[in-house]
Amino acid sequence: MSRKVFLVGDGAVGSTFANDLLQNTIVDELAIFDVAKDRPVGDSMDLEDITPFMGQTNIHPAADYSDAKDADVCVITAGVPRKPGETRLDLVNKNVKILESIVKPVVESGFNGVFVVSANPVDILTTLTQKLSGFPKNRVIGTGTSLDSMRLRVELSKRLNVPVAKVNSMVLGEHGDTSFENFDESTVAGKALRDYSEINDDVLAEIETDVRKKGGKIIANKGATFYGVAMMLTQIVSAILDNRAICLPLSAPINGEYGIKHDLYLGNPTVINGEGIEKVIETKLSDTEHAKMINSADKMQEVLSGINL
Repeated sequence: MSRKVFLVGDGAVGSTFANDLLQNTIVDELAIFDVAKDRPVGDSMDLEDITPFMGQTNIHPAADYSDAKDADVCVITAGVPRKPGETRLDLVNKNVKILESIVKPVVESGFNGVFVVSANPVDILTTLTQKLSGFPKNRVIGTGTSLDSMRLRVELSKRLNVPVAKVNSMVLGEHGDTSFENFDESTVAGKALRDYSEINDDVLAEIETDVRKKGGKIIANKGATFYGVAMMLTQIVSAILDNRAICLPLSAPINGEYGIKHDLYLGNPTVINGEGIEKVIETKLSDTEHAKMINSADKMQEVLSGINL
């Protein structure tokens, strides 16, 4: 059976993802769509040059959304990027209109795969992708707080001078200002994070600030962030194509977990496989962090309530 990915958005994130994906799993066909028609043409030719090392893949620009009809996965990276000093939620009105112009024609093409969304604000846009498409919730996924969590693991690794693979810690909630770190449940090399002598509330506050500001610092220095999120997309899409179960903190549909009554997607530990979302895990949280999860959901609902589709 052919393994096909339809990519919408060929900017820095999209093109980096395409390169990463081809080097990390088998893809029979990669169709690239962008409103800037020349870029997918150039990227398709450029990406062809790595196929002798990776295996044969049919890489081509998509003339329109009809090329999504037989894809296994539709990856949406298209959107207006965040500018210095701008929050992800500032992007809502701009990117909701772009999202509408993408999801409807993809569905009309006959696409019956899994939507994977990374455009910001990702929790809002993932929620809206499910509503616009009418797809079952398990077949719509957002990158959520997966990138934030990797940044947290890297920061803790540096602070405690341990390999990053030994750090078990996540950022949960909104991929944005109301996110929070699950410090109370985090472990490093099998030991509770708070049991380390180097760790206290002031240090944790510094780590939280550093993780939150990292994206903005990258944008200020090079104009955009794309390596990390492209690799997260690659992990998600390769798991779907390979039908390989992995667990990441992703934008996942909340259905009563944590007592949340809103119908939305939020960053939470999620098991995915070839069918999309297999399981949303209600992870253990301290009372303080549980309140932060509720707050994050409330803030997301406030934004959603102001959007008219």
